Amino acid sequence: MPIQPADSRLDALLASTAEYLCDELALETPGWLATVPACQTPWFVSGMENLKAVALAESPLRFRIRKIFVLENFLSRV
Repeated sequence: MPIQPADSRLDALLASTAEYLCDELALETPGWLATVPACQTPWFVSGMENLKAVALAESPLRFRIRKIFVLENFLSRV
């Protein structure tokens, strides 16, 4: 693994983001990303209670696998 884990939630978010972008660009996903574990508890990145249902519906698979829930426009702001 090229980096050392620091914050497990942030590590999971970054791994999910990298996998999602690899899928979108038709690039091979680095194998070491599969070693990054899911969050221990579901994480709704927006932190807003009233957006949880929307995040559940809109989160891409790569994020949901790691129990991360984001809004559809999450990566458009990166």
